[in-house]
Amino acid sequence: MAAKKISGLYAVTPDAFAVHGLLQRVEDCLSGGARVIQYRNKHPSAPHQEIAAALAKVCRQHAATFIVNDDVGLALAVGADGVHLGRDDGDIVSARRRLGLNRIIGVSCYGSLQTAVELQAAGADYVAFGSMFVSPTKPHAPHAPLSLIAEAKAQLHIPIVAIGGITLQNAPQAIAAGADAVAVVSAVFDAADVRLAAQHFSNLFN
Repeated sequence: MAAKKISGLYAVTPDAFAVHGLLQRVEDCLSGGARVIQYRNKHPSAPHQEIAAALAKVCRQHAATFIVNDDVGLALAVGADGVHLGRDDGDIVSARRRLGLNRIIGVSCYGSLQTAVELQAAGADYVAFGSMFVSPTKPHAPHAPLSLIAEAKAQLHIPIVAIGGITLQNAPQAIAAGADAVAVVSAVFDAADVRLAAQHFSNLFN
């Protein structure tokens, strides 16, 4: 299931306080061809459940996969397709127990193939490696080489997501290395035309 659902443009939302402005940008992104939306919002006062519920609805309308970052409880509350866990977001076994077998669990593996192999064995449905390039969202994130994707491709049977500093100019490098999806924040959501930016990224996988 996850292999079919985690591919192409994987758009990660920027921090936002209000529902409407973010929802419109996500709709534009989906209209441009994004197949996965991750709700990641570090704004402390944001109405997270309201925003996530609205995003889950629009993703269903577009037959896109909706992932919640960090928060298993929120993912369950809004009927998300799954959750993405970072290093400090709890263990995958507990998340699987709460989410069941039919929801997706993605994990950040940063620059570690060993971690990816271990988490695949623990039940991860996809892994993310990065930062592949210098990221405006996380400028001090450790670097992961493109060669890591090719190495992982030979050892993993679950989708691989490249994240961190992905632009239209460098995304083809990650895809050529074997990435099944590219996770993008600013290169889509900061674009003057979100729909067109998403379309350009999506076309890279055609």
